[in-house]
Amino acid sequence: MKALTIRGVEPEVAEKLKIAARKQGKSVNNLILEFIKISLGLKKEKKFSRKYDDLDALFGRWNDDEFKKINNSITRQRQIDQDLWE
Repeated sequence: MKALTIRGVEPEVAEKLKIAARKQGKSVNNLILEFIKISLGLKKEKKFSRKYDDLDALFGRWNDDEFKKINNSITRQRQIDQDLWE
């Protein structure tokens, strides 16, 4: 691999690069390489990064009334009938 040197990097730019690299858990070198690849159109896109929503209709959320009904039902089922254990 070829090594390149970038001269004339302003301190503010260098500091921002360090902060961005730290946030992403990368070295500054890897961060800059990624920036270069993206800007040149060389970065490969992840194949499975697309979000799908075709199954959303099968899942839902309970509103407060539904939650209370379900929770009360579960709570009643958890009660131990002492007469059965005697």
